[in-house]
Amino acid sequence: MSNPPTNSVIWRSSLRRLSHNRCPPVKSPSHPEGGYKIYKLLTFVVGLPAILTVASMIFIKKRSHECEERPEFVPYEYLRRRTKRFPWGDGNKSFFHNPAVNALPDGYEEGYECVKNKNEECEEECEDD
Repeated sequence: MSNPPTNSVIWRSSLRRLSHNRCPPVKSPSHPEGGYKIYKLLTFVVGLPAILTVASMIFIKKRSHECEERPEFVPYEYLRRRTKRFPWGDGNKSFFHNPAVNALPDGYEEGYECVKNKNEECEEECEDD
């Protein structure tokens, strides 16, 4: 007498039957051929002109930038709080501290004014000559 088939034997034989495809695979790719071409076209037709436009607008705005007055310092208690010292310098200035723009807890640093673009100063001097 032979032993009755165990669950694993039945499982393996049923998997073998299911794994054999009786029909050939249907040729329907999820992406059409050459689908990347539309994105390549969009990159050159929309993306690059948009980047160049924004860059030129920023460049023009920066060239015509005039020094602006600093806003009045108001010592709000929830801004510029120092619970412990920074581990560099005098411990009161952040790592990217700009004395012309950033205030310290007790106010702006004196003696720092807005510096105009060096190219504008050079152009003004050249025009005067």
